[in-house]
Amino acid sequence: MLRIRAGSVHPVTAPPIEDGAVLVDDRGTIAAVGPHPLVPAPPGARELAFPHASLVPGLVNTHTHLELTHLADKNAEREFARWIRALRTLKDATTPDEFARAAERGVRDAWIAGVTCVADTGSTGAPLEALARLGGRGIYYQEVFGPDPAKCAASMAEVEQALTRLGPLASPRLRVGVSPHAPYTVSGPLYRAVADFARDAGLPVALHLAESSAETQLVQQGSGPFADALRDRGIPVTAHHRSPVQYLVHLGVLQRATGWLCIHCVQVDGPDIESLRSAGVAVAHCPRSNRAHGHGTAPLAAFRRAGLRVGLGTDSVVSVGDSSLWAEAAAAGLDGEDALRMLTIEGARALGLEREIGSLEVGKQADLAVFTSTILHHPPPSSSSLLTLVAGRVVHG
Repeated sequence: MLRIRAGSVHPVTAPPIEDGAVLVDDRGTIAAVGPHPLVPAPPGARELAFPHASLVPGLVNTHTHLELTHLADKNAEREFARWIRALRTLKDATTPDEFARAAERGVRDAWIAGVTCVADTGSTGAPLEALARLGGRGIYYQEVFGPDPAKCAASMAEVEQALTRLGPLASPRLRVGVSPHAPYTVSGPLYRAVADFARDAGLPVALHLAESSAETQLVQQGSGPFADALRDRGIPVTAHHRSPVQYLVHLGVLQRATGWLCIHCVQVDGPDIESLRSAGVAVAHCPRSNRAHGHGTAPLAAFRRAGLRVGLGTDSVVSVGDSSLWAEAAAAGLDGEDALRMLTIEGARALGLEREIGSLEVGKQADLAVFTSTILHHPPPSSSSLLTLVAGRVVHG
């Protein structure tokens, strides 16, 4: 057993506890939490003390790309469509071993930042392999690409082959899902095929949606840089005269989408938000990435008023440079206990994992992080944890 005492303990679902402690049993679950004198100290239990620090639930990153960790500061393009093409070139030049090393570094960087659960989207499988090898927690969404409707079957065969290879790595701590990437990389028939496949197989789904004005221009008007790039490849482009969200509603993709994760959702209005709410999806809000690419600001307050489940994500380090969720909270205008809730239990809810992680409650998984006591009110740009545990196992500190 492991007993951790801290200057303050923040269960998230209850008021903070001054001079509190958490007892972790040998199964990696929380056996007790409360004021220090009331938490048992069984004989033989290992005890760690952080008298001037805060013990919190492990942070939840609802959107990242761990396989791209090695590409930080490597993409100098500013315009988004060109940035996407440059990123594809950088990925094409990366070897499988480099992806593996990048993903492992990404997992360890997450733990250093106090992140104990990640929702990762990738095309190589390297993040899932790294999480499985290192004992991490998260959901890995295998990306699906295919903007040419004539090649829908080939794209489906490719993703099914990838899932056959990666499926054995799934575990109680690791789920495998699919991610039809975005409207500028996925055709209408492919969206439908992936959605039907995921529903039949019971797989979680994540998709980039309503991220940029270029995406909106493509879907609404059939014009702009994404449309030009598709036409240059001989791929037909159609103006759908509706927003990206309404386009997916029209396709039937957002019907029966409960538990799906929509990433970014910057270019949305009131009817779009209502459609997202009706669909039962969650939103991964990535404010620093949106700002870095000039996309604008997602309407977080409107999402929350509508009752949407929202978590924060860092996106890739290619966009934001680091894996600090505290910096995301600050960029979203959140601080104190509100920021902590968004980074923990709200992120867990967005991923459908709130019964397992996200708060310090007896019986939940012991995903924990310890930060300096000032972190809740004055988070530095890049914040390292003093200690990080996943399922009761120390992974950093």
